[in-house]
Amino acid sequence: MNRLFRGLLTVMVIALIGLSACTRHATPVAGSHSTQASATVRPKATQSGPIEHATGMTEESDGANDALTGLSPIASAVAANTPAIAAPIPSKWIEGKNYNSLSPAQPTSTAPDKVEVVEVFWYGCGHCYHLDSYIESWRQKGQPAYVNFQRVPVMWSDVHKAHARLFYTLEALGKIEQLHTPVFREIHVNNNFLAAQDPAETERMQRAFLKANGISDADFDRTYHSFSVESKLRRAEELTRRYKVTGVPVMVINGKFTADVSTAGGESQLLALVTDLSASEHKR
Repeated sequence: MNRLFRGLLTVMVIALIGLSACTRHATPVAGSHSTQASATVRPKATQSGPIEHATGMTEESDGANDALTGLSPIASAVAANTPAIAAPIPSKWIEGKNYNSLSPAQPTSTAPDKVEVVEVFWYGCGHCYHLDSYIESWRQKGQPAYVNFQRVPVMWSDVHKAHARLFYTLEALGKIEQLHTPVFREIHVNNNFLAAQDPAETERMQRAFLKANGISDADFDRTYHSFSVESKLRRAEELTRRYKVTGVPVMVINGKFTADVSTAGGESQLLALVTDLSASEHKR
């Protein structure tokens, strides 16, 4: 009986993990017709080692200078130069289980008083599409002011790179906020994959989609193969390697921590975890 119970429990756990991510080996063969992306179980990330947490005060104060008023010159100097204490990561989050540390930690592209949060995603991933609404809600209602949120499209294969080019074209045109979610819907609701084996067909499909959403042929031609887009594609390819991305969606917090839906325990839990890890990295 115990063996049967353990077997059933294992099947249930595998099924739950299978709902969490798209792997680099789940790439569909995209032909000239629309193709729905498939998903497989992503291997659980392993803990890569300890991480030194940044320091920051546990309480933010707009009157920091006023707090030193009345102290002696020596005491004031000591207080002003004493390293702040890092906001602790809540004990409910366990390193190696709910989140992992990147080793080595990666540099960020944000100001010292900000915390960089990166979502690595793929337009063709159904799990990324499902997470998108949670991220948008978090950005509007729960994202701390000190968080600099960015998206990076994964760059595993030609089809991933085709969707990444579409993302950076939208970004260069200033249309990412307006059309990011509609791209997901076009692929996963309208079954228009927006990529094909033939690059020329991919370009035709993406041009038609953008034109239907108000972007002129002239703007498309000026941007699609531009130096800016090509540069960002190279950077995304480098970050895919540096972050050691094996499945998407995955969140990278300040170049130090990674977490996903399965490790966090759900979409809402993932955003709560991202918020707590960001707080631990905030230099106040």
